[in-house]
Amino acid sequence: MNKQLTMIIAYIALAACFVTGIGGQTAYASPSISTNAYATALIDVQSGRILYSVNGDVETRVASLTKIMTAIVAIEQGDLSAKVKVSNRAAGKEGSSIYLRAGEEITLVNLLYGLMLRSGNDAATAIAEHVGGSEAGFVFLMNQKAAELGLVNTQFRNPHGLDEEGHYSSANDLAVLTAYALKNKIFAEIVKTEYKKAPNPNEKWNYSWRNKNKMLQMYEGADGVKTGYTKKAFRCLVSSATRNEQQLVAVTLNDGDDWRDHRNLLDWGFKHYPHSKLATGHEAVAGSSLIYGANYNYPLEKDELGKVQASVTLINPGSPHYALGERGRMQFYLNGEPIGSVPLYEKGNSRLKKNDPIEQSFSQFKRLNRMEHNWFMKLQEWFK
Repeated sequence: MNKQLTMIIAYIALAACFVTGIGGQTAYASPSISTNAYATALIDVQSGRILYSVNGDVETRVASLTKIMTAIVAIEQGDLSAKVKVSNRAAGKEGSSIYLRAGEEITLVNLLYGLMLRSGNDAATAIAEHVGGSEAGFVFLMNQKAAELGLVNTQFRNPHGLDEEGHYSSANDLAVLTAYALKNKIFAEIVKTEYKKAPNPNEKWNYSWRNKNKMLQMYEGADGVKTGYTKKAFRCLVSSATRNEQQLVAVTLNDGDDWRDHRNLLDWGFKHYPHSKLATGHEAVAGSSLIYGANYNYPLEKDELGKVQASVTLINPGSPHYALGERGRMQFYLNGEPIGSVPLYEKGNSRLKKNDPIEQSFSQFKRLNRMEHNWFMKLQEWFK
């Protein structure tokens, strides 16, 4: 069977999972697109392919785009229904605010809406103190997540994004982070919400928050993500949009005309890098008894369609993956560079419906993060 499978190298197909495909091949922009930003990135969410990048790996201030990391860490690590008691420190945090009062209690999920719709620095601090045990404990989790995602040009010093030495990220890192975060249904729902009400214990009327992200009204298919501004970072924006089942994320840092630039970037991406269906889950691999374990669409320019190649690696029958039903992996290449892989199974394998290897991987990451965080919190107690 090994000989049969390796003969399908010319077969064009791809079904990479997000954890192996992220940060795949970068496409360099054609001369027809440019922005006013100091740094720019455009990424395809499903594949993780960066379609456009200018100064994408340069470390720079990112203002409230920091809150993208704050939100996803809180969602993964916290109990969204838990009541958060607002501290004096959180209530007094300078900058943009949702006007929390010291001593009031508000659910974590409502704080996340205040964080992402109105960019509340008070909400960011309250979230950090609650989920991380302290702001320092939460920043540890933020940097831990950055390392897990391979964000090599990112370092956090706070959960809100106010200017601070040693607090930075890059356009490419923010694109990768946001593509990851949008895979979380709760995060995706929050950032696409245009208007939210929440109970206000201090007044007779509810909190009422309208999303600052104008792209939600300005661009067809827009579904996120976050605005940002400080006097040193200037205007920063991450936007996302979905058309024809393809989702793109655009990032601009220090851009005085970001609304227009984001519309143009997203239009350019959808036009020049539409999804090509390269593999379909449960369909047979040519010349074998195996089937693909997942669907995969990959963004390709027209002249790239004939440049995708594939090869198969079979799994040792004694390995744990084999015991779980996997029989091999299809590795895919574009211009000779790996862009992802997909598991292969025997036809009729019941695990294809019951267990998703991608979701299992993310669950394992979450459990590991919680264990390490608990250990870190114990260390804090010992040194007090």
